[in-house]
Amino acid sequence: MQRLIECVPNFSEGRDQSVLDAIASAVRSVEGVTLLDVDPGKATNRTVFTFVGEPEPVIEAAVRAARVGAERIDMSSHQGEHPRFGGMDVCPLVPVAGITLEEAAEYARQLGKRLGDEVGLSIYLYEAAASRPEHKNLAVVRAGEYEGLAERLKGDATAPEHRPDFGPTKLRPETGATAVGARGFLVAYNVNLNTTSTRRANAIAFDVREKGRVTRRPDPVTGEIVRDAEGNPTWTPGSLKACKAIGWYIEEYGIGQISMNLVDLDVTPIHVAFDECRAKADARGVRVTGSEVVGLLPLKCLLDAGRHYLKLQQRSLGVPDAELIKIAVRSMGLDELSPFDPDKKIIEYAIRASGESPLADLSLCAFVETTASEAMAPGGGSVAALLGSLGAALGTMVANLSGHKRGWDARWEEFSKVAEQGKNLHSRLLHLVDEDTRAFDRIVAAWKVDPAEKDAAVQAATRYAIEVPLQVMQASLEALQLCDHMVKEGLEASLSDAGVGALCARAAVRGAGLNVAINAKDLSDSSERSRYLEQAAGLEQQAENAERLLLDALQAKLA
Repeated sequence: MQRLIECVPNFSEGRDQSVLDAIASAVRSVEGVTLLDVDPGKATNRTVFTFVGEPEPVIEAAVRAARVGAERIDMSSHQGEHPRFGGMDVCPLVPVAGITLEEAAEYARQLGKRLGDEVGLSIYLYEAAASRPEHKNLAVVRAGEYEGLAERLKGDATAPEHRPDFGPTKLRPETGATAVGARGFLVAYNVNLNTTSTRRANAIAFDVREKGRVTRRPDPVTGEIVRDAEGNPTWTPGSLKACKAIGWYIEEYGIGQISMNLVDLDVTPIHVAFDECRAKADARGVRVTGSEVVGLLPLKCLLDAGRHYLKLQQRSLGVPDAELIKIAVRSMGLDELSPFDPDKKIIEYAIRASGESPLADLSLCAFVETTASEAMAPGGGSVAALLGSLGAALGTMVANLSGHKRGWDARWEEFSKVAEQGKNLHSRLLHLVDEDTRAFDRIVAAWKVDPAEKDAAVQAATRYAIEVPLQVMQASLEALQLCDHMVKEGLEASLSDAGVGALCARAAVRGAGLNVAINAKDLSDSSERSRYLEQAAGLEQQAENAERLLLDALQAKLA
């Protein structure tokens, strides 16, 4: 698996485009790094950059970007709405694929050292990379903001608790300080309000954020703070775990906002945060009008949100990802302040858009013409996977239509579960369209390795070229069984659609079986070859039996 890490540096500049362009150019200058997003804010005077790649190139890009920031941003004259204490204010590393959070933390320490040694920045490690328990929390690291750094950084007199992990211990007024860390995927999410009052926005933020607010007695005049036995203020927690929030007024749009960092999306997803903000705002006579995502977010966030809002409408959840995304965007008003482009805002789509287009993303005409060309791939294996995907898609369609039938409202969950199963199947099979071609490429590459290793490499590649069509056979058999269920239970007007889907799935099983047979001939181990062929034969027999029973049931209903 490719090792991918994301870097999300926040620079304290959101108004001078020439500075932002220079930082972006520095990131793009590193081979193997993809700049996914540049999200400036004029009111906050802050810009979030997002780039991704292998760890070593990403660290190099972060150092080059920091160097430009140090040359072009003067913190001594900076003004903005967002908390900050440095030109490169924060620089978190986020594991994306093939890397653990602990490994990301070690890379953050390497990055912090380079920023201190090579750029001359005062570096505080935070979150998973923190060298001190109290520095895990960014708010603690950045306490006092830029204006408080002069007191904290005094050169040789800097107190141990304020000493940076790397770089100068004496304040450089033009650069301030930088927090470098490693964390899980954090989503910066703002909820828009129909108020211009920062106080009202803050009240709602305190209602929802995990930290909550200082507890006060209910006396409307004094509002006296409640203290514990040691005299410290007590706190009343907010309603959302893993949520940090403040309220502010955005002059650029003339609205109040609840600005949140959602630090654990498994605990508090964005749709839960949106709904809770809406409930708390309603209770205070304020209306939520929409929301915005700053930077990028994982695809799962929007798919989960789309399913949540469809479920509230008692509609099938087994719809295409594009439909789930559209429902999520509309439900949470993610396009209220600016257009929401999934290819730019969803990290998986942004990475995909920057790379080579897979076969599954081609138009129908392009796929057919590519298949018909003189190239040896895509071939029968990819086409078999495509047939299986079409079969699963037709079964999914019948399930979705059945959930809309008048008089069947009570059965919507039943058909939704079938549609979700079908969607998962056609997604798996679409992935296998490309995986079959990759399997062929592995065999070609294996023949080019060192002669001493060639036999082992060819045998390993051959096994994979057998296992991929076996996966196609298994998933297509499940698609055939789903279509059979829809013939028996689904909308009668769509019987032919379910039948065509079954025939597509049956052809996929047989076609992928041919691929297993031809590739198995190249295995040197006869017992291994027999085991693969027996597995394929078993799937083929199940598909044949299922097809016969389905066609009998279909003919009986059509008679």
